[in-house]
Amino acid sequence: MNGKRVLVTGGAGFIGSNLSNHLAADNEVIALDNCYLGTPENLDDDVIFAEADVLDDDLPTDVDAVFHLAALSSREMLEENPRQGARVNIEGFVNVVEQAMDDGCETFVYASTSSIYGSQEDPCSEAMPVEASTGYDASMMGRERYAEYYSDFHDLTLAGMRFFSVYQGYGGNEEHKGEYANTIAQFADAIADGESPVLWGDGTQTRDFTHVDDIVRGLELAAENELDGVYNLGVGDPYTFNEMVDMINEELGTDVDPVYEPVPLENYVFHTHADPSKFKDATGWEPEISFEEGVSRVCEPYKEREDGESERERLQE
Repeated sequence: MNGKRVLVTGGAGFIGSNLSNHLAADNEVIALDNCYLGTPENLDDDVIFAEADVLDDDLPTDVDAVFHLAALSSREMLEENPRQGARVNIEGFVNVVEQAMDDGCETFVYASTSSIYGSQEDPCSEAMPVEASTGYDASMMGRERYAEYYSDFHDLTLAGMRFFSVYQGYGGNEEHKGEYANTIAQFADAIADGESPVLWGDGTQTRDFTHVDDIVRGLELAAENELDGVYNLGVGDPYTFNEMVDMINEELGTDVDPVYEPVPLENYVFHTHADPSKFKDATGWEPEISFEEGVSRVCEPYKEREDGESERERLQE
């Protein structure tokens, strides 16, 4: 994208700030966030920050494209407050689309989730059945159904991106998420501090880990190609949690064993595995960051430090 006016909701959050900072090099970018899950400290100086809520009136939607990433983005948040979760994730989506549509915007890219596939070891294609095992799943499926409506009846293009286990590490813009950060970030921080990471079950569960830089490139391509429908945005090469811990130890030169505990959640997703072929065919996107390189990037700040403090503690000072 070049020379466009762009709105990124959830723009000060983890994925949103990475996207905003990337796009701002060649575009006018407005990062809208209510600062509940995001922080403007994630944003570069050339990003316009707007503190607002996706449920507000008079949003800055007079733009060429909207990237709608704002959401209560975990099952725990929806379980704690299901009404608010539905309002933010579904009503907030509708509110942003309606206002942008009124302002003449026809290009939307929005966040969905791979968790609606449930636990799957085989590659998941967009054509396979999905399910709402949690309130979070239900809210993201609600977005997808409303996007289908807006596409069919209003001739808008709305690309729903089903993210697979997005990570960057506490050395990047993921730090502020804390306990909601990807397990790679949490485990690397614990191991670097000599603490045993807690793995649920026996550690053989798998995730299709996707570096945020590859996610950002995919989001931009979805807008540039004016895609419509739903698309998987994941690498297609899952790793077990045990493998991940071994790779972190190797990268840091440590030997910290994990602690295994029973899975405390119902409907826990043990396996994710993307089939990204539909998105690749539509855009030519290919992941550029292997998991080995991604783990190395996550661990790099710890290898550079000298005082032994955790990366989160250092960043919070």
